[in-house]
Amino acid sequence: MTETPMPIVVGVDGSGSALDAVDWAADDAARRRAELRIVTVRDPDLAFPGQSDDADRASLAAAAARAGERLPDLTATTELLTGEVIGTLLEAAAAAQAVVIGHRGVGGFVGQLLGSVGLGLAGHTPGPLVVARGRVGADRGEIVAGFDGSPHSEAAMRYAFEAARLRSARLRVVYAWPMPVSSPLAFGYRGRLAGVFDDLAESAAIRLAPWRERNPDVEVIDDAIGGHPVPALIAASTAADLVVVGSRGRRAFRAAVLGSVSHGVLLHAECPVAVIGSR
Repeated sequence: MTETPMPIVVGVDGSGSALDAVDWAADDAARRRAELRIVTVRDPDLAFPGQSDDADRASLAAAAARAGERLPDLTATTELLTGEVIGTLLEAAAAAQAVVIGHRGVGGFVGQLLGSVGLGLAGHTPGPLVVARGRVGADRGEIVAGFDGSPHSEAAMRYAFEAARLRSARLRVVYAWPMPVSSPLAFGYRGRLAGVFDDLAESAAIRLAPWRERNPDVEVIDDAIGGHPVPALIAASTAADLVVVGSRGRRAFRAAVLGSVSHGVLLHAECPVAVIGSR
């Protein structure tokens, strides 16, 4: 008996960014043959006394219409939830394959790069959190994954290979290491630094080899870069459909939920970003 896949949950709030999230979530639900669950959260503590829920229901209706126009055969449901926004979405995430949100909601400042909901959810959802930003649905044929061998990046690799396979896309695996700033004192060590970089790149390639063997149907491009991972991944995002990162890398503090790399990519990537925990 075939098990029914869990739904893709998309959170909406009436913003244009939320409609981008609906586009991304609808496409992903169709690829995974899953139901699309469109939710909006009404926080009673933030509502004006006597304020109706008409705007919330209108937001749900607009999102459902958007999904229906994009994919008429997709099964989609809508639901108005009540509670604190982040906590309620986390509860919804417990029964979802993934949660998808826009990068900035209706309450965001014009110059804000990522809304408080995105920052509050990233690293906490049991499954992937996808933040729709940049060009959604551009179909460039490439998925980008950040890889450093940490448990979180291993989890990211699983999702990245699956995403590439579902899209018949190639997978670009980026592993980058910051190199010392050049100076006259460092001139004599350039050969040694180059050797260290080569060793790191070889080590990463060795850790990647089992993934290649298990996924021979996915074209993989190795991209070893001597530089900080954040700008490397942002640069790769300009030609990608999705960037996949672990919520924390090797250098993250044990108590940190979201590492500096995933945080930086969420703020500046030019395509949707999936943040994956190790759970």
